[in-house]
Formats: sequence, C-alpha cells, structure tokens
Amino acid sequence: MKDFIIPGEDTDRGTPAKSGAPVTLVVDGIEVTVPEGTSVMRAASEAGIQVPKLCATDSLEAFGSCRLCVVEIEGRRGTPASCTTPVAAGMVVTTRSEKVQKIRRGVMELYISDHPLDCLTCSANGDCELQDMAGAVGLREVRYGPGETHFEVRSGGDANARYIPKDDSNPYFTYDPAKCIVCNRCVRACEEVQGTFALTIEGRGFDSRVSVGAPNFLESDCVSCGACVQACPTATLQEKSVIEIGTPERSVITTCAYCGVGCSFKAELSGDQLVRMVPWKHGKANRGHSCVKGRFAYGYAMHQDRILSPMIRDRITDPWREVSWEEAMSFAARRMRGLQEQYGKNSIGVITSSRCTNEETYLVQKLTRAVFGNNNTDTCARVCHSPTGYGLGQTFGTSAGTQDFDSVEHTDVVVVIGANPTDGHPVFASRLKKRLRAGAKLIVIDPRRIDLVRSAHVSAAHHLALRPGTNVAVVSAMAHVIVTEGLAAEEYIRERCDWEEYLAYSDFIRDPRHSPEATEMLTGVPAAELRAAARAFATGGNGAIYYGLGVTEHSQGSTTVMGIANLAMLTGNVGRKGVGVNPLRGQNNVQGSCDMGSFPHELPGYRHVKGAEVRAIFEQAWGVEIDPEPGLRIPNMLDAAVMGTFKGLYCQGEDILQSDPDTKHVAAGLAAMECVIVHDLFLNETANYAHVFLPGSSFLEKDGTFTNAERRINRVRRVMAPKNGYEDWEVTQLLANAMGANWRYTHPSQIMAEIALTTPSFAGVTYEVLEEKGSVQWPCNEAHPDGTPLMHVDGFVRGKGRFIVTEYVATDEKTGPRFPLLLTTGRILSQYNVGAQTRRTENVAWHDEDVLEIHPHDAEVRGLKDRDWVRLASRAGETSLRAKVTDRVSPGVVYTTFHHPDTQANVITTDFSDWATNCPEFKVTAVQVSQSNGPSDWQEGYAAHAERARRILPAAE
Repeated sequence: MKDFIIPGEDTDRGTPAKSGAPVTLVVDGIEVTVPEGTSVMRAASEAGIQVPKLCATDSLEAFGSCRLCVVEIEGRRGTPASCTTPVAAGMVVTTRSEKVQKIRRGVMELYISDHPLDCLTCSANGDCELQDMAGAVGLREVRYGPGETHFEVRSGGDANARYIPKDDSNPYFTYDPAKCIVCNRCVRACEEVQGTFALTIEGRGFDSRVSVGAPNFLESDCVSCGACVQACPTATLQEKSVIEIGTPERSVITTCAYCGVGCSFKAELSGDQLVRMVPWKHGKANRGHSCVKGRFAYGYAMHQDRILSPMIRDRITDPWREVSWEEAMSFAARRMRGLQEQYGKNSIGVITSSRCTNEETYLVQKLTRAVFGNNNTDTCARVCHSPTGYGLGQTFGTSAGTQDFDSVEHTDVVVVIGANPTDGHPVFASRLKKRLRAGAKLIVIDPRRIDLVRSAHVSAAHHLALRPGTNVAVVSAMAHVIVTEGLAAEEYIRERCDWEEYLAYSDFIRDPRHSPEATEMLTGVPAAELRAAARAFATGGNGAIYYGLGVTEHSQGSTTVMGIANLAMLTGNVGRKGVGVNPLRGQNNVQGSCDMGSFPHELPGYRHVKGAEVRAIFEQAWGVEIDPEPGLRIPNMLDAAVMGTFKGLYCQGEDILQSDPDTKHVAAGLAAMECVIVHDLFLNETANYAHVFLPGSSFLEKDGTFTNAERRINRVRRVMAPKNGYEDWEVTQLLANAMGANWRYTHPSQIMAEIALTTPSFAGVTYEVLEEKGSVQWPCNEAHPDGTPLMHVDGFVRGKGRFIVTEYVATDEKTGPRFPLLLTTGRILSQYNVGAQTRRTENVAWHDEDVLEIHPHDAEVRGLKDRDWVRLASRAGETSLRAKVTDRVSPGVVYTTFHHPDTQANVITTDFSDWATNCPEFKVTAVQVSQSNGPSDWQEGYAAHAERARRILPAAE
C-alpha cells in the first residue's frame, strides 16, 4: 500500500469553518466565495493568502487579541482584525498595504522585546509560530532598549520580580512563563475544546500571565489532554519528548489504540523515532482533540518490559526459555494438535482481544473455525458489551449504536446511564460538555457522583443515584411515567414500531408496581426526581442516551439495554440527528471484534453459525466445512477446563486473569489446561499459566483497521517496524500454517478484502476507500457506498422496532450481615483497562494504585480514615487496598478501579452474570470493609507465584 499523504487542507486557516449562504468578496485582487459568517482571515486563506496571526487558530473561536492580523477594508475606517471581522458581499480587502505591514512590524517588535532570543537552542526552533511570524512581517530589528522583562534572570541582589521559573511538574510537558506571549490560546483551548477550565490569565497589562490556580500543573485541575500544548504558538508549553529528541520531520496518520472513541492522530517522527502523537484535525471521531492517554501515553510500545522473542516451557512451574519463531510454532502446533487427538476437536479454543485490529480478530476466529474445526472462539467483549449486541439486536435489529459522535451537537437532552465519559471516553465527554454549556440538559443515572454531575461550568439537571443492580427498575419507572402521563410519541410508534407489541408493553409498564413511588424503596431514587427526569427526557426535544458498562455488566444487562431501547422508541428518539441509543465502547475495537465474528455462535456480520446459507459463504471462501454447533463462551471454557474437557487455549491480546471475574476460578481453569498460548506485548497475569508466549506488536507497528463505538472504520497505519519481527496477523498466520493451514496473506488489505467478500455490512470497505474518505461507518456497501452515519433513518433494520417487556429480577448477589455493602467498579482517566499499557507510562503520576472509595458514614462506623489500609472481602475472596473517604459514593456503596494487578479487584467479584450473554456482574458485589495492616495473604501469595512464573532462563552464549 502507498504511504498516506496528509492532505493540503491540514493548513491552519486561523478561524473555524462556518456554514451558511455563499458570500463573494475580493482579497488582494482575488475573488473568493465563502459561507456567510466566515472571517476575513479564513477567506484570505481560502484564496491562498496567509494573513500573519498569533492568537488565532482554526480549532478555536476568534479572539482578536494579538493585532497581528489587521487588514484594510475598502470603505471602512481603521485596520480591523481579520480574525474577528466577518465577510460581507462585495467587500474589498487589502492584506499587505504599507500601512498594514508597518503596524504588524510594530506589534511584532513589542512581542519580541519581551521574549528571550534563544531561538537556536530553543526546543521550538523550526516549529515556533512567533519565529515564523517575525519572518512573515519582515521584522529585522528591535528598537526598544533594556527594561523590565519576564525572561531575564538577574544576578546578584537585583532580582527580577516578573521572572517565573519553568514548571516541569507535568510528566509530559513543561510550562515556561518566560516565553509566554499571553495570546490566550491555551486558556481558550482548555475552555472551548477540553472544557476543564483549568487555566486562566492572572494579572493585568504587562503583569498578565497564564495561571493554573495551583502551585504547579501537576497539582492543578489540568487533565493533561494536551489541547493547551497543541494550541501554544511558542515553547511556553512544550512536550518533553520534543525537548529531548528534537523537532519531528515527518508524519503518519493512524488511530489511537485506547478507548472506543477511535481518535485519529498524526504520529510525528524524527527518522524512525516517534517524537509525539498529535490529534489530527480531520479525524471524524475526535475533530482534533485528544486525552492524556492517546496524546502522551504511548511509551509502553518502547518499554523495557516488552518481550521480543518467543518463549516456551513444558510446565507452568518451569522457567521460560527463549526460542526461535520456528521452534515456538512447532511446539505450539504439536501440543494443540496432540490435545485434539487425545481429547477431541472441541478441547481447544481461542480468546481474542478488543485491542487488536479487525483483520487480526477475523483471522483468530478463522483459525478456530477453519483450522481447529470448532466454534470455540470468544472475545473480551463477552465481559463488557455482549448485552449491547443482544439487546439492540433484539429491539432494533443491529448490534451497534445508532449515531455518530457529531450527533451530540444536535441533542437537547442527554441521558448518561452507567457510564463515566470524562474518565472512560474523555474526548467524547469534551464534546458533550460543550453541548451542555450551550444549553442541552443532562440526566445522569449512576450510583456514583461522576464528574458530569457537577464540574466546571457543567452540572446535571437530574442525578438519579440508584442502588447498584436496580437499573431495570429505574428505566422501567421512567417508561411508566412517559406512558401513564401521555408523553409517548404515539404517531412515531404507530409508524415505526410494532403496534401490537407496543400495546402489550404498554399494559405491562402501566402497572402501578413500576411507578417511581413503588420502586423508590428498591432503587433509592426519590420518586419526584425520577418523574421530573422522565418528563424532561420525553418533552425536552431531541433526546439521546449514552450508556456504558454500568448498564451491561449486570445480571440483567441485556434487559436494561432493551429497556433503554424501549425508552428511545417511546419518545421517538431514533433515526435522526441528535437522538439515538449509543453504547460507549470501553476499548478501541470492541465493536470491531464483535463485527468480525468473535463470538462462538456468530460468524462475521452477526449471522448465526447454524444458518446453512451463511456457513456456505465461508465454506466456499475458506475451502473447509464449518461446524454448525455454537462453541464455548469464555466462562464455559474455564468451567470445562476445571472439569477436564477443555485443554488448550490461544489467547491473543487479552489478560483474562486480571480482567475476568472471580480470579481464583479463572486461575483454576488456566492451571488445568495443558497448553495455554499467550500472544501479547508483556508477560501479563494470564501468562503466569502459559506454556507458550508469542510476542505481540503494538498499534504503532502494524497496518489494519479499528472500528470505534460509532461503527467508524479507521485505518491503523504502521509507524515503525515491529520490534518482534512480525505484525500480530502474521503471528496468527504462522500458527495456522504450523497446524496445517495454507494461508498466504501478504498484507492486511487482503484480509479486509476477504471480510468484504463475506460480510454484507463491510461489502464496500477497502483500504482504497478508507484512503479516499478517511474513514467510513458500516454498513458500507452498494446501498450505502459512503457509509452510514445514522442508523434506522427510514425504518429499523429489523423492519419494525420491537418493544420488549423488561421485568425486573433481583440479582442473586445479596447484601446481609456478613457483607452489608455493595461494591461497584470502574475506570479512571489516566489508566486503561487492566493497566498493562498505561502502568508502563508516566500516567502512574496520577494513579499508581487502586483505592477504595467509601462514604464518610460507612468509614466512620468502621473506624476508617483516608489512606488507611482496608480489607475488602466478598463471598468469592478478599484483597487489601487503601481507602479514599469521599461522598462521591452513596452510603452503603463502595467503589474501586481494576487497573493494578497487585490489588486484583476481580478476586472479589463473583461468577454471577447476565442471563442472556454471560456478561459478568462486575457492578454488584456484596462486600465487607474492615481495617487491615497491609496486603492480604492472598496478595502476597499471588505476587510470589507471579514472580516464579516469570523467570526467564539466560540466553545461551
């Protein structure tokens, strides 16, 4: 494939694009037509004329403070700023008159008079807008003599009170006030793009400087998204990587490998060394924004902990032995085939990861079906969003969200249920907060007071702080209000949904037992507040629902998803901009791993393996016969392993020992297997029980595609050569061929061609299309050649929308005298999933351990103080960690994250799961919290076992 060339429109045009009626004007004798509302500066840029600027950038609204962009306009007095002056029909603009150029040189002279002239040694040399603009305006001398400055460090007793030393506290960037020109771009980026409002301008006139409102950046409210660094035109805010390595010289566009937002980045390199990741302004998911993980936390790819050579061992008690790829594959293939010969073809299977590309996950499920001869394939989506696939499939007819992220700009009332976007999906959260600041209303349904409930310039109109495990009751109570108060969109329902099923659902939901008053004692949500929230959603205009793992990871996860779909159909909120049902996928390719047929009952495209016509498509493409019987899910594999019938596992990119529930049961299942193959970057927790380790490649070292939460298929482009010698799809192909296959792929584009050939929703997807369009959203086929940003526009995929009765059934996990509290789990901004990547970056500066959030009342009755060691115990197990006393959780509820294996929060969670999909009930565990002296016996034993399991024999001389 050819290299991706960054298009010319990557030019910064100074102010954002506008939409409106066409307006024609003349700039420096050139006629140009632009939309109404466009600035003169942008119009000039569209005509190929770059007006000098410092405070202006097209990612921010015009500000007009630097006065460098002044122009003359025929018939107007003075020299207005072109960035804040809108175009008008017939306007005649002169950008380079003698008068204008003299003013610009004078303005620039003032800037330079208070700026250190250390350009040759400055880290921004060659990438400094101040330096560029000085050249653009023709500044050749500075007439102003010595005087007060902000950059001089005076010797002796003559101290310079205006000088502020550089702030190096942030792990990823520095703040040097001596180089600040007070253009306000960083402050405006923090406000307009990120929405954190961490920065401000302190002082007036010559004393004005950027302030973080804290002793330093690390202790401030800054979330290190990088928007301020990206906006800064000088070296005031500068990446430490640029300071250390130098200015990058080339770029490759790729896709972030963290959450399901799917941000596009320019990977900027010096030679083959990655210097920085800069969010790409034309990325349709992120629109030029980023978070701390995607922007800065890529160092794990170069971390010393990475395993770069294959390793094998006969028993898990043996040390690892480095071998060649050929020997590793021969060993793995011989063992796996031997297990099938001894225990039957169904005795082995695979687990694939949502961190891998579409092409890689497609090959892993193909390995199972075409080489192993069974359907024992599952993915980590089993433990996060499998209820989404089931619930939305049943109600709407497709297992995916309905909208693109741009849709949030058109919503009027937003329900966020069981999700924490500011931590889990921060770039989307920034777009959501911008819409909320513009007037949209927010309803948060969550047992914890997440940041969206109340933060800078954003607050929820309603926070329904429900008791964990009562999602179905709350959603049904909202539906009860809408139906009984006559707020349902009856015309929409008659036209778009199955009316008979609606009538049956209506009879069910009208029952007084579903009323807010009847459910208040169960859910803990005040009836009046719930009624107000339901009315707001039903009558507030365009209503959109965004949900996360707090919905799906329950014993009634699928029921809640169907209940959410019912709410959207009840109010007519599916099928246009600003509405819809949108799962916020936790990992970068959860959607894609499901699309690719990674579940044991479905072939790619969500088609059941029992369908003879569907199997025939793949049998013809693969030249094998496919087993019509669904295979084992992850929990079934582990149960069968303990029982002695499941013996071999190929686990690609997934750490089930840390991420799956009931850690002790997972460990028992893995220990009972006779061949566990782990394919990953690091010796993870699952590798403690592995016999073969195949080193993986990071997202920077491979070609492929990810599919994000909005069904957007984005290209992943190889930035550097794989450090292990192979991309992950090549490793899977080596294993398949070692086991007797004859695969001959030479590039992932060929795998995508096979996906398109066999999967209708991907029929129009090729790498050439992705190069041309940047990205597309499936379905992309003959009927939708440009993709499908909005689903169910003219009708639901299944035909008529289906209302489904959502009976509340209490979880079997109950509190009682021994375990009186409810534990729920989640994520934090700086860490990602099991932490394998982010724990190997400087992100540990913000979160270096998991802590237990506990309400002050619950802490007081237990004699606990902030930072005390506590014992957290459930019916499944126990661990110890430090307490964080906070009212973010309600009395009776405790909360922790699961990013650190030394805490291993999942030793606490039970094996209860969703009735339809076996998605674990991570969010409801009955626990007790008590005082502790430090790590538990289990933790100490686990740590010792992990240390023994990771021994590697020295390489032979």
